[in-house]
Amino acid sequence: MEHSTRTLTVDKKENLYAVADGVTGMKIVFVNVYFVRGSSGPGGNWVLIDAGLYGSANRIKKVAEAHFGKDARPSAILLTHGHFDHVGALKELALEWNVPIYANHLEIPYLTGLSSYPPPDPSVGGGAMAYMSFMYPKKPINVGGMVQPLPADGSVPGLPEWRWFHTPGHSPGHVSFFRERDRTMIVGDAVVTRKPESALAVLTDAPEVCGPPAYFTPDWPAAKKSVEEITALRPEVIATGHGVPMRGERMLDELDELAKYFEQMAVPTHGRYVNHPAIMNEQGVVSVPDAVSTPATKALTIAGLITVAGLAALAISRRKKNHKANAAEGPLDTHIYYGDEMNLSVYGEIPEVEDNELRRRNGPKQPRNNSKGNKGKDDFTGRNAPSNNYP
Repeated sequence: MEHSTRTLTVDKKENLYAVADGVTGMKIVFVNVYFVRGSSGPGGNWVLIDAGLYGSANRIKKVAEAHFGKDARPSAILLTHGHFDHVGALKELALEWNVPIYANHLEIPYLTGLSSYPPPDPSVGGGAMAYMSFMYPKKPINVGGMVQPLPADGSVPGLPEWRWFHTPGHSPGHVSFFRERDRTMIVGDAVVTRKPESALAVLTDAPEVCGPPAYFTPDWPAAKKSVEEITALRPEVIATGHGVPMRGERMLDELDELAKYFEQMAVPTHGRYVNHPAIMNEQGVVSVPDAVSTPATKALTIAGLITVAGLAALAISRRKKNHKANAAEGPLDTHIYYGDEMNLSVYGEIPEVEDNELRRRNGPKQPRNNSKGNKGKDDFTGRNAPSNNYP
């Protein structure tokens, strides 16, 4: 598959980047939304996938108008799942645009006020984002009759070239979207491309294929199966809910490694849902296991609060500096981008960090075990091994 190597000047405050032909992503603080060109519909010739954080509606509308014209509205809003960071602007946008919302039928209880998701587990993951998870919004939103189930045949409304795949584990009705033509896959949080528990990773966006955010994943066997199914599709590009898009051999090698060593690389060594997944059905949550409490839980929570406060101060400082440095009029203020011109990236090209020729000669990295040859979870020390040491 051919990929454009051209990167345009960027309005960095919008955090836009290219994914593939007709697919543009936008980072909103720590989560991504995607604008995808498709067929004409009641609202327009594009769809929005996921709806970001609360308060992000104006940013999403501004970028939509810059890409698709004044008063642009999509033919539909599609959801990978309904966690708070993927539906924050959903109701506001759907009402203003007057377009339907589509999600897997198992997500609908959490989008219609019927059920809350299983509670997060702050004891797993070992990073500030995990420690802070007890503070994240947990109540369901209610978009009522605006939400409809995705077609059972796997087709995607407004995107005739795409198919949806059920990829549960992180949530019961989590889905991923796949386009066969160029093997582009929007995978939501079934797989992410940065350390999902680390607040520092939010600032650096260092690319690395990782499992779903541990603190919000209530069914690890299902999550493993979903990673295996995504890997079996052999995507050329993965666009995730958290982290930058990745493509090429390095991405596939890391995806293969994650699928093969999922228990060691992604599943926590302890936690509320590790041995007993939450039970959910079409009506929502049926039962959840008891919370896991350790003497260190409160200390870790306090550490997370302090870390996040420090990172927030750093982010504010950087934003002020960037505002001064980019006071001149940005490209999105003067020009509407279409087609190939939508190759915008604050990160440059989709990451290909390692030398692929070297990787072809040496093969993918192999997880390392200790000198005794044990292969238990606690002995795993390879890429992306569970850690409690990063912020």
